[in-house]
Amino acid sequence: MRHGKKVDKLGRTDSHRKAMLANMATSLIRHKRITTTLAKAKALRKYVEPLITKSKSDTTHSRRTVFAYLKDKEAVTILFREISEKVASRPGGYTRIIKLENRLGDNAEMAFIELVDYNEIYGQTAKTEKKATRRRGSSKKKATEKSAEGAVAEEADVAEVTEEVKEEAPKAEATAEETPAAEEAPAKEESSETEEKKD
Repeated sequence: MRHGKKVDKLGRTDSHRKAMLANMATSLIRHKRITTTLAKAKALRKYVEPLITKSKSDTTHSRRTVFAYLKDKEAVTILFREISEKVASRPGGYTRIIKLENRLGDNAEMAFIELVDYNEIYGQTAKTEKKATRRRGSSKKKATEKSAEGAVAEEADVAEVTEEVKEEAPKAEATAEETPAAEEAPAKEESSETEEKKD
C-alpha cells in the first residue's frame, strides 16, 4: 500500500525529480530569486523550507544533512552563514511565490519564488508599517494634546486681545481729549448768542 506517499511527481522519475529540486534549491540559495513554473515552485518550497529551518542550528550533523539534499558545498556555506542569520527570528515561511503571466510557448503557469528576507521592496513597507504604540493610551494622549493645543491657542488669543486693547487705549484717550474741546467751543458760541439776544 502507498498510504501517505503523496508527492508532486512533476512528470519525472524519482532520481530526475530529486536532482532537479536540488539544482533549483541551490540556484534559489545563490540568487535569492528564480523564475520557474508554478508547479515546480510549489514543489521547491516544500523541498527548501525544511533545509532553511535546519540551517538555524549550525552543527556538523545539520550541515551534513543539508549537504545530502543540496550536494553543493558553496550553497551549504551561503545557507549556514548568510541566510540563517537573516531568518533567525522568522518562525517559518521563508519563501514567497508570486504568479507571473503564462509562458508563450506552452501556456504554462509561471511564477517566481524568492526568499522573503532578501526582497527590499516588501521588507521596507513591512518595517514602516510596524508601530510600537497601543490603542489603550492613544485617546487620552490625543485628548491631552488637543487640550494643550487649545490652551496655547487661548493664551495666544488673549495675548492678541490685550495687545489690541493696549493699542486702542491711546487712541481712545486721544479722541477723548479732542472731543471735550470740540464740545466746549459750541457751548461757548451758544452762550454768546444767548447773551446777544438778551441785549
